[in-house]
Amino acid sequence: MPHRRALSLGILWLLLTQAAEKAIPWIFREGIDALLAGDLDAVSHAALWVIVLALGAWAVRTASRILIFNVGRDVEFDLRNALLAKLHQLGPSFFRTLSTGEIMSRATNDLTQVRLLVGFGALNLVNSTLAFASAIALMVVVSPRLTMLALLPYPLLALSAMGFSRAMFKRSNQAQGALAKLAERVQEDVAGVRVVRSLGLEARQAERFEQANAEAVEHNLALVAIRGLMFPVLMGFSSIGTLIVIYQGGLMVLEGSMTVGELAAFNAYLAQLVWPTLALGYLLAVITRGRASYGRVADVLVRTPLVVEAPDARPAPDGGALHVAGLSYTIEGREILSDVSFDVPAGGSLAIVGATGSGKSTVAALLARLLPTPEGAVFLDGLDITTLTLRSLRHTVGYAQQEPFLFSTTVERNLELALARSLDPSSDDAAARLRAAADEAAVLEEIQGMPEGFQTIVGERGVQLSGGQKQRLALARALLDAPRVLVLDDPLSAVDARTEERILAAIDRAAEGRTLVLVTHRIAAARRADRTLVLDKGRVVESGTHDELVALGGHYAKLAERQRLERELDGDEAAAPVGSPPLEARA
Repeated sequence: MPHRRALSLGILWLLLTQAAEKAIPWIFREGIDALLAGDLDAVSHAALWVIVLALGAWAVRTASRILIFNVGRDVEFDLRNALLAKLHQLGPSFFRTLSTGEIMSRATNDLTQVRLLVGFGALNLVNSTLAFASAIALMVVVSPRLTMLALLPYPLLALSAMGFSRAMFKRSNQAQGALAKLAERVQEDVAGVRVVRSLGLEARQAERFEQANAEAVEHNLALVAIRGLMFPVLMGFSSIGTLIVIYQGGLMVLEGSMTVGELAAFNAYLAQLVWPTLALGYLLAVITRGRASYGRVADVLVRTPLVVEAPDARPAPDGGALHVAGLSYTIEGREILSDVSFDVPAGGSLAIVGATGSGKSTVAALLARLLPTPEGAVFLDGLDITTLTLRSLRHTVGYAQQEPFLFSTTVERNLELALARSLDPSSDDAAARLRAAADEAAVLEEIQGMPEGFQTIVGERGVQLSGGQKQRLALARALLDAPRVLVLDDPLSAVDARTEERILAAIDRAAEGRTLVLVTHRIAAARRADRTLVLDKGRVVESGTHDELVALGGHYAKLAERQRLERELDGDEAAAPVGSPPLEARA
């Protein structure tokens, strides 16, 4: 619909094209009859008009193709943008049901077929319809009887076309699905290449790829077979009509009921039906494959996002005080959180501790509305976060996920992502802020020590970096957006003791002047917060300061004692008795 004006103008040019093409045989008829009568002046005029009309038809045909084919490109462009925007809105449940390879296939192969449907398909559908209608109408004017005889094979042609259409639609769906599986296999093997090599699975993965590849070839060859059979069948039915016209038309000329010029014009109009007839087969292939592909794209576009911004949403305040009251959350009928409540004043800090599966990361995601936060459960400076615009909320609440994701580009480009909303990444101020954030996250020296500094390529998902470096780069990225509330989801996962201390020191600096919510399973990190919340099976079982919880002798105290013993067994000289002061104080 946004391109209906260009499409309408293109159809108008098609109308003019058909008018010029249909006028040429009519003038050709007059010229032949004039030639037979010896009227050379009339022949010259007819020839001149044929040349003029042919040039005009060429010009308007070119204009119509440019307009309509460009509409196909524009629709592909719009759909690709809409697809990406929808993917940014959809939640974890969607990505559990559709793999990355399948999504990529829909964003590439399927959108190409949709472009052909809108561009080539629309042009030839309109052109073929106009060609059939105008040519048959003029054939009837020349000779109704001969027209009826010439069109006798066309009912068989139409029935054959319908049968081919149904078969091609089915096989198009199968072919597109096979291509999606092949793309998924390639994506998984490339992303997991290090695992494949380390486990010696090259032969097994190659066999699985070969199976997917063979299936894709099989389904595409089945589609090619249908298309290959369709063209000669349709052309054969069309040729029967041509044979009838040559025979019967010749008899009519001999008996004087038709002139030579009229027979020539009739044959020209019948010839103009040959390409639309042949194109009918290819057109059916484009339409059926385009319909199947659009159905796969539309399947994504019609999905409802889990997190939807309120129609009257307001900007988020910048105070930073958090209030959580009776927060409960379920996924597919399974209770993840139940009646979780806590308060964090502006500039304060809270640690959330618990075993794996206790719901810690879910709380962190709900604070930034990365999951559908229930109404009336989470408040920022007294305002329900479900009433705030998502853009302003996520600018105010900075979130660093448990497994930091880095794009396969430079260190600088990965950090610049956080500046895209507020600052030109190429400006001098942006470069200064990048260095300041990296320094604040205790990773600047290591970046400068890399082969290309900030221009070092980090590899697929940051494969060239250590776990601690990725954690600190993610922290620096979160700090670049200058959030008032900083939510860190287990930033100490999979790091050694030395790296842990560096990250903890970076967190201490990052927390200055900000509200900090730290999700962690490390007591060394939790003890730095003003208060600690202990979760077990989605419920708050303990709450208080580090000393209060140790004295309580519950979940927190047992976890603290176990981690102390683990550090002693590992030979960590920094291990200290439960309840000892932070490392900085002991130093």
